[in-house]
Amino acid sequence: MTMTGGCLCAAVRYTIEGDPLLSAVCHCRNCQKQAGSAMSVLIGVRDTQMEITGTLTTYQDTGESGDPVYRRFCGICGSPILSDLPSQQGMHFVKAGTLDDVSGLDPKMHFWTASAQPWVRYTEDAVKFDKTPG
Repeated sequence: MTMTGGCLCAAVRYTIEGDPLLSAVCHCRNCQKQAGSAMSVLIGVRDTQMEITGTLTTYQDTGESGDPVYRRFCGICGSPILSDLPSQQGMHFVKAGTLDDVSGLDPKMHFWTASAQPWVRYTEDAVKFDKTPG
């Protein structure tokens, strides 16, 4: 499978070869703020699966653990593209809304449900974690 995507202004584009390792939703407050929404839908891929063209700007955030979260986005239009975590070396967590085709997404895992908005509803088969499992 090949997936493509990019930012709103098309200055950043990417190609992902192969299936994602995971598809999930993060409800943490920092993801909510970065997404400008109630949640962030993401896919996890190996960095070797992904080729990026264009320049990403990085904002260093801090997770609840105190570890850095590198939030990478287009410096022109501001679209969030991916997040990198030092604890997950070799992985990128791609903001799924930047995919050209999102029709195949069906995330079943939900992280940080403790900070989910009270009106969020989950499917019956959802796997929920109050925080990120350690």
